[in-house]
Amino acid sequence: MSRPECAPGCGARPSPTRQARPATAGADSENRAVGLFSARPSPGYRASVETQTDVLGAPYERRRIVLPPDDEGEVEATLVCLRAAAPTRRAVLYLHGYVDYFFQTHLAEFFTSLGYDFYALDLRKYGRSLLEHQTPNFCTDLAEYYPEIDEAVRIIREEQGHDTLLINGHSTGGLIAALYAHRVRGRNLVQGLFLNSPFFDFYEPWIKRRGFAPVVRLLGRLAPKSGIGEELGTLYGRTIHADYGGEWHYDLRWKPLNGFKIHAGWVRAVSLAHRQVRRGLAIDVPVLIACSTRSYKGKLSEAAYHADTVLNVADMIRYGPRLGPHVTLLQIEGGLHDLTLSAPAVRQTLFDEVRRWLTAQPGLGVDDAPETADARR
Repeated sequence: MSRPECAPGCGARPSPTRQARPATAGADSENRAVGLFSARPSPGYRASVETQTDVLGAPYERRRIVLPPDDEGEVEATLVCLRAAAPTRRAVLYLHGYVDYFFQTHLAEFFTSLGYDFYALDLRKYGRSLLEHQTPNFCTDLAEYYPEIDEAVRIIREEQGHDTLLINGHSTGGLIAALYAHRVRGRNLVQGLFLNSPFFDFYEPWIKRRGFAPVVRLLGRLAPKSGIGEELGTLYGRTIHADYGGEWHYDLRWKPLNGFKIHAGWVRAVSLAHRQVRRGLAIDVPVLIACSTRSYKGKLSEAAYHADTVLNVADMIRYGPRLGPHVTLLQIEGGLHDLTLSAPAVRQTLFDEVRRWLTAQPGLGVDDAPETADARR
């Protein structure tokens, strides 16, 4: 797949926040030690020193991270950056979801208004990092993404001089962020997590059907690129893309309305990650989990514009407290799956609540930051 140039990109009621119960540590044996963070890039990594203007246009910049090849050939990731108005030692690293890439410029501007430098990582085989010879969004283990996250963290902390790092993950990116924070706990690399509708369980009944999951996991191990089920469907895309009734412009070649083909290897990778979350993680930093108040499955209707049409929010509330002892749950009335793409009043409430949460966290506080930027672009 080629590298296309892309265009930039109801009263909300937060539910009372709940502090989570302590969780038990997950089994690290399922997290392969791939590309452990170190003071120097791991062998085979090569981050481009040269920065380029991103497809979003100036002042967004990007750097390529060249990674060791896999069975499909060359592999790379892309780190995008928007800097705050004044020098800062605080930074945010954004991890996108499945069938996704970074285009939410208003999210970046929100964080820079709080005095954070903003970084977004397009993971291998996604968005800016998707190469022509690659299977879009494919992996057989979520640990495959750790090398580019390791390198992004190294660049942010060592090259750019930041000592406070918040990871903001959306959907599958939220799942990856949680596993990554568990993996690097105790190393003072990450100071907080903000998870936007994290992917803690499948919503599709055919995947969750009793007896089917073990078959898919076996197929994913033996024939990982076997296609299973259907694509994601167009419901969510129609609620957000400007050409179909939504508000947002983004590149449909990188984020197709109907998604990409679903492969057994990817389902197995996500299923094993879900199992680890259910057993409990031991994340040792504050975690904010935000999601909508309701989910919706059905035909395109007004209800679809005010609910999560991709995942079941009940799973986020159920499994969120298992991430660690410092979890806050926040539900936003009228929120879409990506809360930052919700209606203006909804995302403004989200940003206000995130700012309030950051201010309350030692080491993440934004007391001296300017007022929150208006969520309306």
